[in-house]
Amino acid sequence: MSGNVVYVGSKPVMSYVTAILTSLNDNPEGVTVKARGRAISTAVDAAEVTRTRFVTDLTPTVIIGTEKLPGEGGSTRNVSFIEITLSKSPEAKKPSGA
Repeated sequence: MSGNVVYVGSKPVMSYVTAILTSLNDNPEGVTVKARGRAISTAVDAAEVTRTRFVTDLTPTVIIGTEKLPGEGGSTRNVSFIEITLSKSPEAKKPSGA
């Protein structure tokens, strides 16, 4: 699933929902939504809107953590990040009639 990543920033939530849906059309197996800092809440909102309103058979897997980024004066600062992988549920992959 490499290259199937949506990076979240400061755009409206529906912009990212559209990007997630486009990525899912290109690769139906799944998509990863990544964000850092203040964009984390937008990433969660975009993933949940996609999952509840548009593609209800997606299963989220969440990874959270902290990255050390260079700050002013040679110091480092901690920035939180989130990676939400939305993939098709195993039940959805079964062929119909099986």
